[in-house]
Amino acid sequence: MNPPAGNATDVELDEIDRRILALLQQDASLTNQALAERVGASPATALRRVRRLREAGVIEREVALLAPRWAHAGLSAIVEVSLQAQTEESLAGFEAHCSAEMAVQQCYRVSAGPDLVLVLHVPDMQAYQALAARLFSDRAAVRNVRTFFVTKRSKFEPRVEVR
Repeated sequence: MNPPAGNATDVELDEIDRRILALLQQDASLTNQALAERVGASPATALRRVRRLREAGVIEREVALLAPRWAHAGLSAIVEVSLQAQTEESLAGFEAHCSAEMAVQQCYRVSAGPDLVLVLHVPDMQAYQALAARLFSDRAAVRNVRTFFVTKRSKFEPRVEVR
């Protein structure tokens, strides 16, 4: 993915921008006409503002979120990973290694605990074991791994509060 053209932290947001962002985080499939009506702006204004928010990198991307139950759910896991060394080179290398795996949905560097936290989604335990072998067992840079298997998803809201 290409980096955004602008710098999202430099963008001044007014109330209309905030309403646009809140609505698009709930339903990015809204037509421009429907979006404009809901935020109280003209369609041309809504279109111009959404374009500006995309170009500035405030809107990073728009995706369709599939229901896991539709895809026969599979197995989700949250994995804590500690590396042998915490150099930028080793962290970046491990992140790149993880990012190449389709089953790794999210990868975060964290502090005060493990070095990274991964969110994985695989079809079954056999697929998890194969992934774990590729990501963790075969990599000397990994010191410790703790895996938590998801038994129930109580909330999933991939959105950011707009202030």
